[in-house]
Amino acid sequence: MKLKGLRAGLLSVWLSGFLLIALSFYGTQLLSPSSLDGPFRYSSRSIAAAPPKITIFTALRSSSSLDEDSQAFLAIRSWLALSSQVTVVLFSPSSASSFTDKFGSRLLLDSTIDFTFLGTPFLHSMLARSEAYQSDIAVLMDPETVLLPDFVSALSFTNQLDRDWLLVSSSVSIPSFPFNWDKTGHFWRQGNGKRVRFGELQKMISLRSWQSNSTESKTILAWNNVDLPLHCGVLPPFLYQRGTYNQWIINEAMSCKRRFVFDATSTISSFYLGNEDNRSDNNVSEPKTRNWEYIGNSHLGQLYGSLFSKSFTLPKLLKCNKHYMFVNVSDRSVDLSILEGKGVGFRRREKISACISRTKSRSLNLDIVQKDEAVPLLKFPFDLQSLLPLVADKNRTVVLSIAGYSYKDMLMSWVCRLRRLKVPNFLVCALDDETYQFSILQGLPVFFDPYAPKNISFNDCHFGSKCFQRVTKVKSRTVLKILKLGYNVLLSDVDVYWFRNPLPLLQSFGPSVLAAQSDEYNRTVPINRPRRLNSGFYFARSDAPTIAAMEKVVKHAATSGLSEQPSFYDTLCGEGGAYRLGDDRCLEPETNLTVQFLDRELFPNGAYRDLWLKEDVRAECEKKHCFVLHNNWISGRLKKIERQMMRGLWEYDASMRMCVEL
Repeated sequence: MKLKGLRAGLLSVWLSGFLLIALSFYGTQLLSPSSLDGPFRYSSRSIAAAPPKITIFTALRSSSSLDEDSQAFLAIRSWLALSSQVTVVLFSPSSASSFTDKFGSRLLLDSTIDFTFLGTPFLHSMLARSEAYQSDIAVLMDPETVLLPDFVSALSFTNQLDRDWLLVSSSVSIPSFPFNWDKTGHFWRQGNGKRVRFGELQKMISLRSWQSNSTESKTILAWNNVDLPLHCGVLPPFLYQRGTYNQWIINEAMSCKRRFVFDATSTISSFYLGNEDNRSDNNVSEPKTRNWEYIGNSHLGQLYGSLFSKSFTLPKLLKCNKHYMFVNVSDRSVDLSILEGKGVGFRRREKISACISRTKSRSLNLDIVQKDEAVPLLKFPFDLQSLLPLVADKNRTVVLSIAGYSYKDMLMSWVCRLRRLKVPNFLVCALDDETYQFSILQGLPVFFDPYAPKNISFNDCHFGSKCFQRVTKVKSRTVLKILKLGYNVLLSDVDVYWFRNPLPLLQSFGPSVLAAQSDEYNRTVPINRPRRLNSGFYFARSDAPTIAAMEKVVKHAATSGLSEQPSFYDTLCGEGGAYRLGDDRCLEPETNLTVQFLDRELFPNGAYRDLWLKEDVRAECEKKHCFVLHNNWISGRLKKIERQMMRGLWEYDASMRMCVEL
């Protein structure tokens, strides 16, 4: 019995020792960095409780559509099929619901950003708007880039980093893609109906992957969505999908050192259909008239920030040898099997760091441009005659404003207001080269008047000054030119704030009528008193009587030592008001043109009823159903700007170079 008890004791000691050795070996494996090469696995159940929410932001080219045969349709379907945690925000000037009908509730349309007059979205406006969407990860994506399942797993893996990050990945160009979605939208299938494995898809693009260092070739930018900009400073008004800005953002993010920037091209499988020449910075599908947009982006890149100043080397996200697994698309679940085996969560930070190799890095080959190198002036491919059919509405009407560089910010506030009211048919006449260049970079339909007066004062071009007299005479000449080209004109100075679109009302006056704002502020006298016609806001039709009358106005102003405003009244209403009809009209006898002075309750000038002195100007004007309010009867540019800002009628942030919500 004693012998049996001894044997049992020894066996127990031996088993205990073996167990302790096994536990010791297991613990050593967990603590050792070499465990990254072991068979560890994250199960889908272990992380299913909190998969990251991913929002992909994109916008279509102005000439693109979401037809089922389009590349964009193919791409967006591939994004939404990755995971139920993926949402797509499509920025579009149109609010048509047909897009969402095709893709469901996870495709959101957003038309609240800024677009150029040709419908090209502004990148800085897109990124600013993206901050309004709640998600763990934000992605900026070309609308024609198709994603494969490893996209979600790579982002989920990266999202475990203990610092803010910016992921960069370049897509591959392939000549064709012979597969189609099945009816469920979960799988790719061959022509014979056979389901395509992920490995087959990955092989197809691996042969063509990453042969170029170009950062503009359908680059994917992804970042953890925290209240931290991608770069230091202010993002210039780059045009989306017009080149340069990917390089700019990467370079600025590296210089700023707020985020960890790395390359995930070898980890993320993505492609687009086309050849090596079909890139966002040299897209053959774009008409030649759009080349100025690419030049403009390059121009901005050289003007602002550190673009091209140096070449950076990005750390590279590896696939953790062969143990980096991917998303399982068969059941649309997010299978983040990044490492095989057990040990979930243990030393995760070290494991992630080991998968971001600083030794196998990629150098971005950016074109070097010296800081003191002169930036060439932009040349717009449109003149007045070619712009008119692009911007005019169905009634062949344009809204014209004329501005010099001293009023550029007020011009942009005026433009922002028209955009907010969905009035796209505006046109800008630049009085100087600076305004012309500024307007091009802001995406405005602008043309230059070569006969505009030179040396326009920046601060001393207010009412009554010699500068003001010279500038105002440009307005009537330009309006006459447009009328002769067959287009109606609503002339609006940039200091006219619009509450509502007045065009439907103004067009209702019919032919041979010029509708103009009255400058009379006294409520007890007729509004058509001598020289009370305001030439800063009027509507003129392209008909024979109006054109003949405007020719008389221009001729009269050319020989006058005053501004054009007295010439309007003296010509159309007669000196001293000889041609007045009643209290609100005039009839020019030679041309038979009627001048209709607009109701001051609906079109008040800057002194009427002291509206600008009210505590809540907007509420007062909306109560009266005002269409516009003129910021006149005050002398000086700075005073105008201050008054408009203080009364909450300013809609442009010059520091951010974008329109703002009131």
